[in-house]
Amino acid sequence: MISCSEYDYIEIACLYHIPIRLVTESAQVFEGKAKTTNYDHQRRECIVIDTLCGDIQIPTSTLVSMTALTDNPHFSEITFQQIS
Repeated sequence: MISCSEYDYIEIACLYHIPIRLVTESAQVFEGKAKTTNYDHQRRECIVIDTLCGDIQIPTSTLVSMTALTDNPHFSEITFQQIS
C-alpha cells in the first residue's frame, strides 16, 4: 500500500493522461498513458494504463516508481514507499 500523498501523483497522472513508465517490485517495466484507477478481481487497487497492447491493470501495492515520459508541471519521477 502506498501513502495518500504518493497516491495523489497517480491520480494526477490519470487526470491529465500523462504518459508514464511504471516499475514494479518484480522489476517489470510498463509504459503507457495513465487512464484511471480501479480494483482488480482480487480487490487490489490498480492503476490502468493504455499501452500498445491495450489497457492493463497494475496493482499500486507492487509499484516501486513512476516516471513521466513527457514534461509536465506536476512530477517527473516518483519513488513509492510501500507501507503496511
